[in-house]
Amino acid sequence: MSTAHPPPPSRIGRPTRRPAPGHPARRGGSPRRAGVGWWQPPAPARRRPGTGEAGRVRLAVPDQRDRSDPETGARGRRRARRPVGPLDLLRAWLDPGSPGRPPLTTDDRRARRRRLLRWAFLGGLATLVVVPLLLFVVGYAFFSVPSPDEAVNNQVSLVSYADGSRLARLVPEQGNRIKVPLETIPVPVRNAVLAAEDRTFYSNPGFDLTGILRAAWNQLRGGAGGGSTITQQYVKTTLVGNEPTLWRKYKEMIVAVKLNQEKTKDEILGGYLNAIYFGRGAYGVQSASQAYFGKTVDELSASEGALLAGVIQSPSRWDPAINPDKAVARWEFVLDGMVSQGWLSPAERATAKFPQTVPRKSASHGAPTDSRGHIVTAVREELEELGISDQEFREGLRITTTIDPERQHEAVEAAHRTLAGQPPNLRSAVVGIDPDTGGILAYYGGDNGVGLDYARVHKQAGSTFKPFVVLAALQQDPPIGLGTTFDGAAVPGLRNAEGADCARCDLKQAMTISNNVVFNTLAKQIGPERIAAAARSAGITSSLDNPDERIALGNKEVTPLELASAYATIAAGGVWHQPHLVAEVVTADGRVLFTAPDSGGERRFSQRVARNVTEAMIDVAEHDGLAPSGVRQVAAKTGTVQSRFEGQNNDAWMSGFTTDLAVTVWIGTDMNSPIRTAGGEPISGSTLPGRTWQRFMADAARERPPAPFASYRPIGDPPSNREPGEDPRVTSTPTAAAPTPAPAPTSEPAPPPTPGPEHGAPAGADRSAVPQRPQQAGTPGPAAPGPDPRAARVAPAPTTNAQPTPAPDCSVVPCG
Repeated sequence: MSTAHPPPPSRIGRPTRRPAPGHPARRGGSPRRAGVGWWQPPAPARRRPGTGEAGRVRLAVPDQRDRSDPETGARGRRRARRPVGPLDLLRAWLDPGSPGRPPLTTDDRRARRRRLLRWAFLGGLATLVVVPLLLFVVGYAFFSVPSPDEAVNNQVSLVSYADGSRLARLVPEQGNRIKVPLETIPVPVRNAVLAAEDRTFYSNPGFDLTGILRAAWNQLRGGAGGGSTITQQYVKTTLVGNEPTLWRKYKEMIVAVKLNQEKTKDEILGGYLNAIYFGRGAYGVQSASQAYFGKTVDELSASEGALLAGVIQSPSRWDPAINPDKAVARWEFVLDGMVSQGWLSPAERATAKFPQTVPRKSASHGAPTDSRGHIVTAVREELEELGISDQEFREGLRITTTIDPERQHEAVEAAHRTLAGQPPNLRSAVVGIDPDTGGILAYYGGDNGVGLDYARVHKQAGSTFKPFVVLAALQQDPPIGLGTTFDGAAVPGLRNAEGADCARCDLKQAMTISNNVVFNTLAKQIGPERIAAAARSAGITSSLDNPDERIALGNKEVTPLELASAYATIAAGGVWHQPHLVAEVVTADGRVLFTAPDSGGERRFSQRVARNVTEAMIDVAEHDGLAPSGVRQVAAKTGTVQSRFEGQNNDAWMSGFTTDLAVTVWIGTDMNSPIRTAGGEPISGSTLPGRTWQRFMADAARERPPAPFASYRPIGDPPSNREPGEDPRVTSTPTAAAPTPAPAPTSEPAPPPTPGPEHGAPAGADRSAVPQRPQQAGTPGPAAPGPDPRAARVAPAPTTNAQPTPAPDCSVVPCG
């Protein structure tokens, strides 16, 4: 029989007893029951209904038995609601009046306040010390330090004439800089910079905490900022930039410390003085010295150095040309700083005077805009061909050219004098080359240095191409010598310039009077490809593809530069030298990158052949009235390119040489339009170009007379030796005639040419034995073409079945 337990006495209406002090419920430290996490506050305690024991409490959180009792809900028991979310948990922990947490005493509140203050202090300490230290360690390991010297490579490149005088000063972007070693900078100038920018430079670790705090305080008071050490400024200028962000400042400080450990103080100071901006477009102390005082840095005094040091912080504010009063105040500040550091004596300070600066000038960047600009552009292209990159060019190269300053002045002056008073649409180019080296002594491509370079513009060569026809003829087997005679009378379809007809003339005479019929016939006999090959061997590099007989009259395009080079090869006795402008290239720190080799050139044809070509050209200048005064012997050829308009010309040339100078002159227009003088006369090679050439050659020979040509040994038939009164030309208007059998040769052909020495003497010979041609007045003009395709034949040819030469179209082909 089971025993029934009596129900517990009712506690309804009985007063609730609060836990005594020290009771676990009071301290909030009652033991946790199952199902309650350690992070949750204790559940509220209340009396358990139905128990008869006074003071007995039960946590509202049910135990295992309560959870399994199916009658729990039926008996009306209410469980305490506990926090279930993060916000509820936080609110219960912070709110002392929340359910389950007894009220705090005064001591508890004080203890909690002390704990909060302690944690706040530790958190602030971590923020101010530990976190920056941690960031510094991470940044120190993360950031690398590239060489500031590599980052500040943009500096001035100097281009010099052959004698070392300055031709041009090239300034890349942010590159008006000339690097100099620290030893070149006077000590007072260095000390002035230290007094102005960083007086603790030699003792600080790359940054100055005192200076940073002082600068921050000054900024808060509305004063100037500053505070960066020289090392930091160097890093900012060369590596991290000037962006006003905390990240940049953070990186700047770390890199400054690392740089301070990797480089000596002198290395940092030297790099800084070569990198910092001083105003007036000048980067680095050397350029600044020239911009402010017109002298090099090694000539600066302490007073001048103090002025330069003072403008570093704000060049636009303290430049004496902008704000003289502020500049003086800043200068005095620097001097006083030098005295305070013991770098300047009080006596020197008392006697110091504010230095006088040169007037401000606009910064010059890039190539010159006058005629020198074409030289600089050609130099840069030549450097690229030599493998010297544009980046190396911006690193401050010292480039010595082959340009002779006197020859350059004479070439430009000759061009200007000739074109003075002439139509403004005329353009000119003058190129002078040393035949023995290929060095370009004078280079004039026009006055607009940033415009079209006419020295390298392709134009039809006209009759200046005829020497290459002679060159090819002399190398035939058997050779066609200068004495070979031709019927040079004009025929329908191919005419000569006025006064250039000849019934019978040899090759030298045909060259002198520029007979088109003879050279057109000779081209057909030799073959156009051989003429093109001869021109290439002399130095013509332009395309001569698919030539025909008209190549003998100069229908192929060349540049004044390459024509001068080809004539220089003839002058050098058949030895070709690469035409070049660059003689030497040296870096800013003295390393030699390139020196033009003295290779002796490349033999292209024999010295004897070259001398015979020279002989063919030796009477041209005197015949046209263009022999330079003071020059005993010259070889030359004029050239005229006819326009599509009858009686007009598009281009005019004069090219020739002495033993030490080959010169080509071109005159034309931008639009390939007819060229006329101020009087309306057509311009031919023997007019304006000839006068320019004559003046230049005469001026060049005045100081250094050229040597005479070498002795002449004819190849093939020698030229005729007519008396001075004889003239092979026929002045009457010729009529077309059927070809007649050629007479037998009157002399034995000469033996084939023998090759000359590998480095033969300059071509040429004493001209005393050469028959002189009477000088002709006036300028020959072009003749209009005729419709008849027949042409003359070579007189001494062994056969008489030569095919008639096709008539060229003189509206397209130069016939003069």
